[in-house]
Amino acid sequence: MESIECLGNIPLEPCVFVIPGATGDLANRKLLPALFNLFKNKALPEPFLIIGCGRTRIPRKAFQERTRASLERAGILDPGKWGVFSNSLFYKQLSYHDAQSGKALARYLKSLDRKEKTRGNRIFYLALPPALYGPVAGILGKAGLGLEKKEGWGWSRLVVEKPFGYDLESALRLDREIRGHFEEHQVFRIDHYLAKETVQNILTFRFANAVFEPIWNRRYIDSIHIMAVERLGVEHRAGYYDQAGVIRDMFQNHMMQLLAMVTMEPPPQFESDAVRDEKIKVFRSLRPFPVDALKALLVLGQYTRGFSGQTPLPAYREEPGVRPGSLTPTYALMKVFIDNWRWQGVPIFLESGKRLKKKRTEILITFKDVPHLMFQKTFDEAISPNRLVLGIYPEEHIQLTFQTKSPGVKMCLKSAVLDFKYHQESAAPVLEAYEKVLIDCMTGDQMLFWRQDGVKACWSFLTPILNACETCAFREAMLHLYPAGGPRLHAARILLGS
Repeated sequence: MESIECLGNIPLEPCVFVIPGATGDLANRKLLPALFNLFKNKALPEPFLIIGCGRTRIPRKAFQERTRASLERAGILDPGKWGVFSNSLFYKQLSYHDAQSGKALARYLKSLDRKEKTRGNRIFYLALPPALYGPVAGILGKAGLGLEKKEGWGWSRLVVEKPFGYDLESALRLDREIRGHFEEHQVFRIDHYLAKETVQNILTFRFANAVFEPIWNRRYIDSIHIMAVERLGVEHRAGYYDQAGVIRDMFQNHMMQLLAMVTMEPPPQFESDAVRDEKIKVFRSLRPFPVDALKALLVLGQYTRGFSGQTPLPAYREEPGVRPGSLTPTYALMKVFIDNWRWQGVPIFLESGKRLKKKRTEILITFKDVPHLMFQKTFDEAISPNRLVLGIYPEEHIQLTFQTKSPGVKMCLKSAVLDFKYHQESAAPVLEAYEKVLIDCMTGDQMLFWRQDGVKACWSFLTPILNACETCAFREAMLHLYPAGGPRLHAARILLGS
């Protein structure tokens, strides 16, 4: 992730940032604060306009005040800079199913282009429920807002959040709806996990250091464990989450991207399509799950009542918006294999869940045991294997554990640690995840975004697993209950071999 100081050499063209769903939670918690932070750090182009859109008719002044309140809640409002920023905020009512409303928006944007000299460059960020992605892309396209470099128009980009469909069939249908009006190079399928600094540094760590890449394979690595667990429950997302569950919510996007970053082959160039080509090869090499024997490779869980310290926590089924007796999993541990030359036979564990003891995101690489135990008559204990941790949260670091001799006459082993923390020698501010992806949308850099063939490949792998898990009888047999705020499931520890 670039520091703010590094943005000076990135060319940014004037543009209009249009947010259908601007009065919703995503826009007010993430997008508008991210845009304001970029503005404060002089990281936005000039001119730059923000057009909030929604079904409700709201005066421009009211939208500005709503935005100000969002920035205050986020604790980032700078009164000295707010006045100038507020001048860039506009609002236009938009019906999400009315083609005439889309044409009215197009006329409004053309008038702003002429007045503000934004050159017809537009970013449409759909801060909407997934069911509206297709219809809104349709009304924008029918209004001509997907056209580029025609009749004086500039570029046009469409940004969508996960989930990219509910399964393989719905993902393909959504792509057809969007691609009817926008070309693939115009579509930015966002995954903010990839904008985290330590995630991006995985590629630098692997491919810019000669010492690691030669041992980054099945000959030296025993297992890989990718973990993204959190303390929070479903919070305000219960309506969506109870339909989706943890596999759709986390595995189809974030976990698969982390898997690809760790296991992909080196791309010929550090360019968006070259990097994404190598990721696709990983997804297509995933060994199909034996759906008739899932218990050997999959653990599902759901949190019950528990505690965070002395604070009682509700069960998942007691959360507002969750169906009574719901069998939706809030935890999953999956054991997968990549059938290619580099990774054949190496187990890779993907783990994600809600309401666990700690929020933690990391990648653990466990190397094989030393091949010859020349110390077996000297040490009473087993020699622990070398481990490499790529920490993403709470610590952004790289940690390598290795064996040394303890000082003294007696031969005793001692584990030593090399620990590099990303920010320990840098005082420069860095871009947060949403700020980074917004800059990439403005520059047109798609490296950190999903391409449709990647979406298709991941759904092709996961859909048979989801279909096998959908029956109530299967879920009741597979669903392990765990206390909210507690440690990892016992069944998960068994699968991990720990």
